[in-house]
Amino acid sequence: MPERLHGVDANLLFALHALLEERNLTRAGERISLSQQAMSGALNRLRKHFGDELLVRDGRGFSLTPHAERLRPVVLDAIETAEALLGNHREFTAASSAKRFAVSMSEYAMTVLAEPLIHHLTERAPGCTVELDPLDLQPNQLDSQLMRRDLVIAPLGFGFPGRIQPVFTDELVCLVNRDHPRLRDGSLTLDDLREMPHAVAEFLPAGSQQRPLEVELERSGLGDRTVLVRVTSLLTLPFAVSGTDMCAFVPSRLARRCTGSFGLIAARTPLQPIKITEAAHWHPLREKDPAVLWLRQLLYDVAIAVEDSLG
Repeated sequence: MPERLHGVDANLLFALHALLEERNLTRAGERISLSQQAMSGALNRLRKHFGDELLVRDGRGFSLTPHAERLRPVVLDAIETAEALLGNHREFTAASSAKRFAVSMSEYAMTVLAEPLIHHLTERAPGCTVELDPLDLQPNQLDSQLMRRDLVIAPLGFGFPGRIQPVFTDELVCLVNRDHPRLRDGSLTLDDLREMPHAVAEFLPAGSQQRPLEVELERSGLGDRTVLVRVTSLLTLPFAVSGTDMCAFVPSRLARRCTGSFGLIAARTPLQPIKITEAAHWHPLREKDPAVLWLRQLLYDVAIAVEDSLG
């Protein structure tokens, strides 16, 4: 595209990038440490420079003008070039930094990682803070969320973009009511699983890649099982199953937390072990960011602590 940006100073370039990605003055300002008033001033200068509104009101939020949409890839290229030239010169000293990290996680990953991550962070970087929020699971928001966050922690096999670092693994187990009439010595047969209604958690379309549970169910002849209830969060599956004749496959760490209080049991089944992996994802622009490199190493240590906690 022939659009030229040489007339925009570096500060305005980063402000423009934040505005195009966030589409919100407050969030864009937080992203580059500017007040909303300063961000509003930057937007006015950018509008004057480009002769275009760039952001226009759309209900309660903002949307990009067609010209702003055309600018996005050009601005991204410019930011990538700046990062390549300047990124290695930035420093991060954990003991003295006051950086606020931004990390999005699946709700299940939050239950596993939040406590040890905060513990390790406060121990090694006492001046730093972390903003934890759940994943935005709208497919058209994944790239934007990855750009806005230092790390995004999400399950493998769901098509999340970015560079990847596995964090921890778990195994799916079959939750049913403790007094389910089909249970025999704590076990269910393939026929039981075929005839029982299932509750499943669906986050995003899997695309062309089958997820571990789907692969094993199809291998065992259960691809056409009856799905009675669909939810959008693994954390709600125990609530859905409790007091019913349904079953649901959930991570073992989640199962251990809820079996007693929900009157559930992790039933043995003839299925092969079904492993799942939660992984950290980050935008390629952050590949050599010293602060994100440090955070990824911290997360590696957290992952070791999580695995060790299983004994």
